[in-house]
Amino acid sequence: MATTYLAAVFPAPHAPIELGEFPEPELEHGAALLHTMYSEVCGTDVHLHHGKLSGVPYPIIPGHVSVGAVAKAHGSLKTVNGDPVKEGDVVTFLDVHETCNNCYHCLVAGQPTRCPSRKVYGITYSANDGLLGGWSQAIYMKPGVKMIHIPDGLAPETFIGGGCGLVTALHAVDMARLKLGDSLAVCGVGPVGQSAVALASLSGAGEIVAVDAVEDRLEYAKRMGATQTISLALPRKERLSRAHALTRSRGFDVVIEASGHPDAVSEALDLVRDGGRVIVCGHYTDNGSVEIHPHWQINRKHVELRGVWGSRYEHFHRAVEIAARFGGEKPWSEMIGGRFELREAKAALEAVEKRQVTKSVIMA
Repeated sequence: MATTYLAAVFPAPHAPIELGEFPEPELEHGAALLHTMYSEVCGTDVHLHHGKLSGVPYPIIPGHVSVGAVAKAHGSLKTVNGDPVKEGDVVTFLDVHETCNNCYHCLVAGQPTRCPSRKVYGITYSANDGLLGGWSQAIYMKPGVKMIHIPDGLAPETFIGGGCGLVTALHAVDMARLKLGDSLAVCGVGPVGQSAVALASLSGAGEIVAVDAVEDRLEYAKRMGATQTISLALPRKERLSRAHALTRSRGFDVVIEASGHPDAVSEALDLVRDGGRVIVCGHYTDNGSVEIHPHWQINRKHVELRGVWGSRYEHFHRAVEIAARFGGEKPWSEMIGGRFELREAKAALEAVEKRQVTKSVIMA
């Protein structure tokens, strides 16, 4: 009798989550099959359920960052470190796949995150194509998918607790070009913002200020390395006044927007100092527009404004190494506020959507 695996499926935007049975794939040479241990539930999955991302080939199996044990492998598979990937190994993998390394963005601009051929597990693969999302008992590793071992001493919960937020935050912090002693504000301390705070702290930033509306998240940001917090319960004028008091009226050297709210982009431009840098990494869906004054907020201030779209393999690889080295210092594992079985996928998604938890995980 053929082996089948259960998976949670988004049939269409706003449609109830369904459980479906999928046949075990026949492995191509260079492919593998993972038995899923953990797959994260994050804000992107909420947006996917609401139909707020374009070009999504519903029905889909969500889950773009996962950890699993290798159940089967066809051929000699190796990581970029040259380590063999064999049955029983615990691995994670870069969810981005099929960048062509042949187009303008890949070869000239050096921006593979904008490659038109780019695919993403749990987002741009249809459930009709098989087990290509993490909310399932098994995940098919297509030939060429970049896997990496979860190192000895790194609990899988620690890496998945950071998850895609850790990887995205690493890209944002790289773009911010933080120097020792730089002041930083992080607008929005959900999964991405918490990791941005942690990475800035590890990078030697000076004043690190977390800005959010949820008090529990502000308290957690202190554990991640925030030196001060500012609540969105304060009126905007008071928030700006407090921020300037913390920076000798100059404003922050760097502001990272990680909230996904349009108003946060405008506020980031007010918080940053003259000649500072603003990194926008919270807007992966269309949450609307906001009025910006080009003269006063950008040009006159000589501000550098950059956007972050996804991440490259280098960020993913380094994120695993960072989690392994600093997981005992930065409590990424504790960002998991709820652990859910596959049949509880609806509750896992609702917990994130209602901000009852910072991160949910599906345990298949």
